[in-house]
Amino acid sequence: MIKHIVCFKLKDPSQANCEQAKEILLSMDGNVELLHGIEVGIDFLHSDRSYDLILEVLLDDEKALDAYQQHPYHVSVVKKHMHSVRETSVAVDYYLD
Repeated sequence: MIKHIVCFKLKDPSQANCEQAKEILLSMDGNVELLHGIEVGIDFLHSDRSYDLILEVLLDDEKALDAYQQHPYHVSVVKKHMHSVRETSVAVDYYLD
């Protein structure tokens, strides 16, 4: 299994924008069949080094990660929205032991 993690800083990190982004990210559950789990969290600390949101998804392997990146729902709904509202993002992908 692979864990794919993305942290987002939003252009406007208001609570309403964070909640909207969270709901859009969570909408992949049931729409992207490759996922074996999904979690989305909103930062509450708001420190200088904090990001506003975190996305964590579980996938079978690198092939599934590649397919996820190209999945029509992920591309047309999730990426489209997140690219329009994010200031920056960072990602980590790793194998679970």
